[in-house]
Amino acid sequence: MNRYETVFIATPVLSDVQLQEAVGKFRGVITENGGQIISEEDWGLRKLAYPIQKKTTGFYFLIEFEGEGDLVEKLETQYRRDERVIRFLTFKMDKYAIEYAEKRRNKNNTAKAE
Repeated sequence: MNRYETVFIATPVLSDVQLQEAVGKFRGVITENGGQIISEEDWGLRKLAYPIQKKTTGFYFLIEFEGEGDLVEKLETQYRRDERVIRFLTFKMDKYAIEYAEKRRNKNNTAKAE
């Protein structure tokens, strides 16, 4: 199994309920197709580097997961079909990226604990 990281940007006009519904849908796509979610982070509403579809902000969400290669294809198909997603990026993590992600998670967890 390979480890992947996916980030998607949802349109800023969504309510909290609609955003959680979208995130739940993509979590479901991963788990239903044999993937396992390692971690997820809600980065919140952020300013975009350039306007996309006449929008200057968007909700960023990151999911780190393990799965087979065809899972990425299915997930990205769902991103393309969902009008709430304005951009997405999924990439396969190498051993250095996995190590960095684990360090970042540990650092964030200790900062939250304090």
